[in-house]
Amino acid sequence: MGASGVKDDRRLRLWQQVVAHAADGPVTLAHVSAAMISSARVDSVGVTAVMKGTQRETVHASSQLAMDLEELTVTLGEGPGVDCYLDGPSLSSDLTAEACQVRWPVYAPAAVTAGVAALFALPLRVGGVSVGVVSLYRTEPGPLGRDQLADVLVLTDTALALLLDQGLSDPSQQHDGWRESSGLQHSEVHQATGMLTVQLGVSAAEALVRLRAYAFAHDRRLSDVGKDVVARRLRFNGSEA
Repeated sequence: MGASGVKDDRRLRLWQQVVAHAADGPVTLAHVSAAMISSARVDSVGVTAVMKGTQRETVHASSQLAMDLEELTVTLGEGPGVDCYLDGPSLSSDLTAEACQVRWPVYAPAAVTAGVAALFALPLRVGGVSVGVVSLYRTEPGPLGRDQLADVLVLTDTALALLLDQGLSDPSQQHDGWRESSGLQHSEVHQATGMLTVQLGVSAAEALVRLRAYAFAHDRRLSDVGKDVVARRLRFNGSEA
């Protein structure tokens, strides 16, 4: 059997897994995620994408752990997910490794503390343009095997197809500001950023940096800090962040 036949067999096998998880219902990201978890032997999956009318948002998290790590990426603005969106696949089999600790000096130790030992981030691409990221989380260190990676790549394409049906943003309208804009998927963070630009007389990018710094320093979610700013329970004076 040729390479194309093997690939077709893989796609068919994985699609059958997805359909089995759907149990005769409509296929969703949750079912694709479940197939990824069983195929790649990972513990959780998170999917972040740029949707119409938003900067970016977490569109699926298979567990609270995945949701927490997606939120951590948003709060810190660094990590494998950010690098993946900007530069391509980021496969980290051991987040305690020196290379990971140097690459992501804040994110890597925080992720390990949260219970993640390995993280594999793969881009969602349309015509070579990244429109999102699939992140696979493991609580134990270890690389993805070749077949596991091949399975995940096929399932990532399936996830992309579902997202396109749901209304992914036009890739031609994308920009390179993922790192700066990551975090604006929460409306309250977007509003809080606007309020800080007025209060502090800074750019939107600087305002978001200050929100992130405050959230990290006080061990809080970025979205919760944004809510406090919008509700005027928290006011920045230029030195709080």
